[in-house]
Amino acid sequence: MERKRMVLATSNLGKVREISKIIGDIVELVPFDGEMPEETGSTYSENAFIKAKAAFDKYGIASLADDSGLEVDYLGGQPGIFSNRFMNLKTDKEKYMKILELMQGVPWEKRTARFHTVVCFIHDEGKSHFFEGIVEGFIANEPAGSNGFGYDPIFYYPPLNKHFAELDAEEKNEVSHRSRAFLKFKEFYTGVLEAKQTKGGENYER
Repeated sequence: MERKRMVLATSNLGKVREISKIIGDIVELVPFDGEMPEETGSTYSENAFIKAKAAFDKYGIASLADDSGLEVDYLGGQPGIFSNRFMNLKTDKEKYMKILELMQGVPWEKRTARFHTVVCFIHDEGKSHFFEGIVEGFIANEPAGSNGFGYDPIFYYPPLNKHFAELDAEEKNEVSHRSRAFLKFKEFYTGVLEAKQTKGGENYER
């Protein structure tokens, strides 16, 4: 199957590598070159659309973008959609250490949290589709691991008894919120290709 070129609307190289391992067999991801638009939406879906639309408008080809966040129940769902710009802190370490500071002394049963992703796909005709992925876990008492990015060092995933930053790429892509969302996109897009082959033409309205 010939891979179609799509723009991935992100400047995060770690995210590019991670997503390429999930869907790189069906699409060739072209990274977004330039400054990303400001994320002014009030939901993951709105922010993902803003980024995907900017990529689509710039390159004129199908585009993908995701917006993700860490939702900590004890903090009322924070940082949520503000995860990338939490308290105006700059580095990933500053952000996750701030979470640990805010959670200091909180008992384990109240440290529940989740990673939440929404992927937006805008195809050649300009229509958009959305795919969601969620993974549940806990905020650890201290960081561990050197893989991944973002809040991975403090996110503990009970089924594997590991922090996300302790997972290798293959392990993470089997369970992560982002992989769950992009696998839904992959299932959708593969179905589109199958429909195209059997009926002729591109049919995205499934």
